[in-house]
Amino acid sequence: MGHYNIAVIVGSLRKDSINRKLANAVIKLAPSDFSFKQLEIGDLPLYDQDDDGHQAPAVKRLKEEIAAAGGLLFVTPEYNRSIPGVLKNAIDHASRPYGQNAWAGKPAGVLGASIGAIGTALAQQHLRNVLAYLDVPTLGQPEAFIHARDGLFDGAGNIGPDSKAFLQGWMDRYVAWVKMHVG
Repeated sequence: MGHYNIAVIVGSLRKDSINRKLANAVIKLAPSDFSFKQLEIGDLPLYDQDDDGHQAPAVKRLKEEIAAAGGLLFVTPEYNRSIPGVLKNAIDHASRPYGQNAWAGKPAGVLGASIGAIGTALAQQHLRNVLAYLDVPTLGQPEAFIHARDGLFDGAGNIGPDSKAFLQGWMDRYVAWVKMHVG
């Protein structure tokens, strides 16, 4: 495959989200044969199994965008030691109805940032558990539990010098992971 389209799912709706900034900055570290599209998840209705037979247009759009992607990049905050409800809602919608899991087989990377010292370690572990069940091969190493502090981003919104080598290494492993599963 010559070009890799990656769906980016940011688990925060906040306009000034640290994790949206992280997603925007880390994708700049990818090679030119990778392109990234952030998927909208804030307009999805709450998941209700009664709606499986007539999914909302926003749900159908999400599933189509996932289907068109060669890989997935999850960038999540940690809410109450787990993933945000809006992210779980999107995951549930795109995995249903049973037998129509849009996530299945898509190679994924997981990272996140928080002002807390452990970054998003617990949220990422919970997300990895969910993705394992959904048959999403997820990059295991290196883990990226980013402590969001001064200097994480430079003035232009790029990864700052103190974190750039680590996150470049993460991106390089992610790129190889996607190519191994898609190529």
